[in-house]
Amino acid sequence: MALIFVTGNARKLEEAEAILGVPLAQEKLDLPEIQDLDPHEVMRQKLLAAKREGVGACIVEDSSLTLECLGGRLPGPFIKWFEEALGTEGIASLAERYGDPRATSSTIVGYLDEEGDMHVFDGSIAGSIVPPRGDKDFGYGPVFLPDGAERTFGEMSREEKHAVSSRGIAFRKLRAHLGR
Repeated sequence: MALIFVTGNARKLEEAEAILGVPLAQEKLDLPEIQDLDPHEVMRQKLLAAKREGVGACIVEDSSLTLECLGGRLPGPFIKWFEEALGTEGIASLAERYGDPRATSSTIVGYLDEEGDMHVFDGSIAGSIVPPRGDKDFGYGPVFLPDGAERTFGEMSREEKHAVSSRGIAFRKLRAHLGR
């Protein structure tokens, strides 16, 4: 039986399948995203909502981007709305205007097992915000340059990105938990 990944984002589904090395069944539920700066609480609420929907055993993912110039807490779980309002160019411009490009990309993968127990796997990577470069990634990928890298996620192949990204780290932790 395939694992269920609750997401409406086809690109996140593709990445999760590539990192886990198994096909996933996609469940397109519009889970509520509570307004909270604590990504663990956001994840907990998403898992509870999936449970209430009767999904059963499933995976839920949430990615955040924090900018040091915004106190290292924002946009955080609100990155989706920052991207919608400002675009990636606006996020890069914001970091430039504040004079501090440092940022952290974080991903939390939640797994609701067959018994209804919640398991959470974190991944994070430090980097900098740069003007958009590359078209191989989505979301904030074209403006995120990992520390020590010469290319943004938008310029990296999928394999290169998965090896270093916060999503790759979190999903590999899930894979280890599942014994795959």
